[in-house]
Amino acid sequence: MNCDAVVKGPTMNNQTAAGGALADVHCEPSGRRWTLVLARDLPHPPRAVWTALTEPARLSRWAPYDADRDLSGTGGAVLTMVDGDERHDLDAEVLRAEPPALLVHTWGEDSLRWELVPSAGAGTRLTLRHTMADRDWLPKVAAGWHLCLDVLARLLDGEPVQAIRGRDAKAHGWAGLHDAYAVELGLPTGPDRE
Repeated sequence: MNCDAVVKGPTMNNQTAAGGALADVHCEPSGRRWTLVLARDLPHPPRAVWTALTEPARLSRWAPYDADRDLSGTGGAVLTMVDGDERHDLDAEVLRAEPPALLVHTWGEDSLRWELVPSAGAGTRLTLRHTMADRDWLPKVAAGWHLCLDVLARLLDGEPVQAIRGRDAKAHGWAGLHDAYAVELGLPTGPDRE
């Protein structure tokens, strides 16, 4: 599904998007790579969160990419990074799909592991383990996923908000989130945020 088919709704801004608490976050070395571990509680059951993670029509409403197929089964896929009118296809491979608890896939050179654990009150503890090559990208990626998960939470709540992707994130508090996550991760803050 392309962005033109995304349900239009209110936009989020730096007060609405970045106003909440930071996600639980830390990083782990992974050989010559780094893994960002970001966890967030959502007041929705794992099945609802799983559907949002795997179905292309739902995924395109909150994630930084569109998927060319349902991700609930293993095998190859294409995840298209979206930034305004720009599109960049990245090969992906779904390595594990265990509904509604575990989704592991590649995204270009990165690896993403989504763990969904039932939590109190029929909610879900979502833990994303995003492995990448460059340690300096950890706070950038954390800030981006924070905004994406804010949009996901609102969509699961029934609010028709728009996805925040690419450069648009800067209008929604991304720089402040970057610096806050950099502090949490023990990394430099400041102007090198591009």
